[in-house]
Amino acid sequence: MSTTEYQVTGMTCGHCEMSVREEVGQIVGVEGIDVSAQSGKLVVTASSPVADADILAAVDEAGYSAVRV
Repeated sequence: MSTTEYQVTGMTCGHCEMSVREEVGQIVGVEGIDVSAQSGKLVVTASSPVADADILAAVDEAGYSAVRV
């Protein structure tokens, strides 16, 4: 298992969290997603390492931007 943390900007509500969760959840290997609009934190747990570019692209697809912490 690998866990990575990202700081997401632009999220303001539960719908924002759902959008990010939905996009990141489509990435192969992702097992868990903890996302908070209040803190802007996104924690991704995967069964095998997932490329940062894949996570960042998924967050971008959801309409937000992120950086790895």
